[in-house]
Amino acid sequence: MSTTPGLRGFWHQLSTEGRWLLSTVAVQTLGRGMTLPFTVIYLHEVRGISLDLAGLLMAFIAIVALGVTGPGGALTDRFGARRLLLFSTAAHLVGCSILAFASTPVVVALAFAFMGLNFGVAWPAFNALIAAITPAGAMRQQYFGINFALVNLGIGVGGIIGGLYADVSAPHTFTVIFLADGAAMLVPIALLLGPLRHVHGRADVPDDHDAAQGSYLAIVRRPAVLWMTVLTFLGTFVGYGQMEAGFPAFAREVSEVSTRVVGFAFALNTLVIVGLQFLVLRLITGRRRTRVLLVMCALWAASWVTLGLTGVVAGTIAATAGVLVFHAVFALGETMLQPTIPAITNDMAPDHLRGRYNAVSSGAFQAGTILGPVVAGVLLNHGWSSAFVVMLVVGCAAMATLALVVERLISPAVNGIDEPPVISADPVTSETSVAG
Repeated sequence: MSTTPGLRGFWHQLSTEGRWLLSTVAVQTLGRGMTLPFTVIYLHEVRGISLDLAGLLMAFIAIVALGVTGPGGALTDRFGARRLLLFSTAAHLVGCSILAFASTPVVVALAFAFMGLNFGVAWPAFNALIAAITPAGAMRQQYFGINFALVNLGIGVGGIIGGLYADVSAPHTFTVIFLADGAAMLVPIALLLGPLRHVHGRADVPDDHDAAQGSYLAIVRRPAVLWMTVLTFLGTFVGYGQMEAGFPAFAREVSEVSTRVVGFAFALNTLVIVGLQFLVLRLITGRRRTRVLLVMCALWAASWVTLGLTGVVAGTIAATAGVLVFHAVFALGETMLQPTIPAITNDMAPDHLRGRYNAVSSGAFQAGTILGPVVAGVLLNHGWSSAFVVMLVVGCAAMATLALVVERLISPAVNGIDEPPVISADPVTSETSVAG
């Protein structure tokens, strides 16, 4: 089993480019944290857009993102991750600037189109850039995990700032936070034009490359990619796809807790991720990533069961405690999900096709974030709260099954463990030698 360097050792081994990229993550996401919890409130209470239409407009972001993910992955492989990230961050800056002053649904949709371009293109490009500046294996897995913790730190701190500053009775405060979200994009733009200007994130195409093998259809036909894609979709559907709609609706309507408790639950989620991600990385490095996913599935199943039980004691202190426990346990599972799936995806991808592989993973994620809230809304609107919880627990079980399927299809190295040296015996001298 591989030994795991501490945070100081990881930072020492990290390339200069990796240090630059990692050290600015929290700052980049600070603006996003300031606006994420308040976008619907802004549309409805400040701009007078109905909740139904506001929800459709929010879904439009994910639809645009899903539509551009495929082209974004192909363009990443062709022109390099750095150029695509410059495009996507600039698009987000424009979108936030438009949204800050948008007063009609049409203008809001235009702003969300630019933001959707960012979300759809940035994922495959950013992951490809990370893979280009970090070696495969434990270092890459640690990078993805630490990056996830820093993203949550930035969003969490930003959410606190936005909550203290934004006021529906003072519409200009929302203009300020959306402009701040856009301005935060100047940090990665400056980074990509400055210290990282020489990192294009594009690999040379091998001479024997068959262009047909680089198509999305050919990639998805690979069994390991196919089942990893389904696993990623399920992980989003039962996880992140429920965070913005399923969980808050269940907590309010079934658990009967206050909005303040819901807010505290999200804050606890961030606290657990930031506080435990480094410890979890130390514990999982050198272990099979698919087995880590099994533990994550068990944690998520337990968290949804816990949330479901709060309906039995609705409106009580026990329900409040259950809602908080749900988010704490769910967050612990997140610390295992985020380092593993991106690492598996990038370690099994050929360098010159990394953008497309990440685009496939990103597309599965976007599909889960679109379908998850829709299904949650239908089930909870009809009062089928038990069926909602059962569906998510079954989804976790299906993820666990798929993790075992993937384990048989990928190499030990892609699965996060070192392949042992092959010991062969010399038939003449009977002395053993280490091959490779």
